[in-house]
Amino acid sequence: GGFATSQWWLLTARAVQGVGGAVIAPTALALITTNFPEGGERNRAFSVYAAMAGAGSAVGLLLGGILTTYASWRWVLFVNVPIGLVVAFAAPRVLNESPRRPGRVDVAGAVTGTGGVALLVYGLSKAATGQDGVSHWGDAQVLASLTAAVVRLVSFVLVEVRTPHPLLPMRVLADRNRSGTYLIMLCVSTGLFGLFFFLTLFIQTVLGYSAIRSGVAYLPFAVGVVLGSAVASPLVPRTGPRPLIVAGAAMVAGGMFWFSRLTEHAGYASDLLGPQIVCSLGLGLVFVPLSLVSLHNVAEQDSGVASSLLNTAQQVGGAIGLAVLGTVAWTTVADSLRTGLAHAGVAVKPGAAPPASIYDQALTDGFSRAFLVAAGIGVLALIIAIATIRVSRQELAGTGPEPQAAQEPAAPRPVTQPPAVPPAGTVPLHEDRAALAAAVRPCRFC
Repeated sequence: GGFATSQWWLLTARAVQGVGGAVIAPTALALITTNFPEGGERNRAFSVYAAMAGAGSAVGLLLGGILTTYASWRWVLFVNVPIGLVVAFAAPRVLNESPRRPGRVDVAGAVTGTGGVALLVYGLSKAATGQDGVSHWGDAQVLASLTAAVVRLVSFVLVEVRTPHPLLPMRVLADRNRSGTYLIMLCVSTGLFGLFFFLTLFIQTVLGYSAIRSGVAYLPFAVGVVLGSAVASPLVPRTGPRPLIVAGAAMVAGGMFWFSRLTEHAGYASDLLGPQIVCSLGLGLVFVPLSLVSLHNVAEQDSGVASSLLNTAQQVGGAIGLAVLGTVAWTTVADSLRTGLAHAGVAVKPGAAPPASIYDQALTDGFSRAFLVAAGIGVLALIIAIATIRVSRQELAGTGPEPQAAQEPAAPRPVTQPPAVPPAGTVPLHEDRAALAAAVRPCRFC
């Protein structure tokens, strides 16, 4: 991609890079699940993972600003090459290989699922209202893409229900806790992607920050995510995941609402630092228990697909955020700009730039409205957490029932003699390990 000389060259390279990221992200989560048993070890591993993922997003903004300013935008892509080579060299030497599971590839599911998500993201990216205030939600291209996405995704579900070797076993979504984590991640990512996009525009366009200064301005965000993740790890076995997710979602929503109070005269220490810290700490509190719950009590052979769904929710949430929040922001900007010009009695010729003071005010109004909507989405994530998350602290501490293996088609059983009655005072033998764990617990809350 760094050598690209045309738009399609760059887009193709980015697509290939995206495929690699789509493989790496869920694989990393699955490896944590298969290499660390439930309890303190897995909690700490997910804490480190969440801290690196959150901090990496903010640090990337700083490094991107430095590379763009002192080198070239191409180095934003070149810098990934040595990092990828080091990871590829180290992976087989430090990671334990999980057992291979033979089986057929669900080609129909892969085609319909991937195509559906791709069309959905493409349609949403084209639908957002542009900076000119013109909405594209009714464009034929957008409607066709979104309609085709719905058809593909419905077909994907039908294929997965009927095929004997599904790409996405429906049992993965049958768990209310796990499905809840996917919806929460969708909501959080919707607000987070919008935050980074519009806050960067606000800092650089309205406040006049350079690319490097903008990156430095995000460093407290990276520190907050790391600290929040570090705090969440030891708290999960004490409080359980639900209080942490609820508290974190509330902090994210509160931080977004704080951002919605920005003005064109905002200062960094007085107006930007506080909501950054609140949002980042909340994200750290959310990410760790979300990862733990999404992979809790899942069969080892389903850990890959369970983790990939969490990553998919994050990426689709980002697309929804840029489309929905972009429509809200740029529509408000256009309306505010027209109102400001009318009140000032200024006529601007087509293609000419409006007065800077009026334009900055319009941008601030639009971005503030987008942050307010993002805060509402954060509240929705909080409500979903309250309604769906029921995993207890004992289960994540490794003292709850063990995960059930994936259900296989039952083979006919030979006729056998009735089992002998066990001696008094012993626990009957169960074939299902989860049933055995339930049998020896004194009550269902233990």
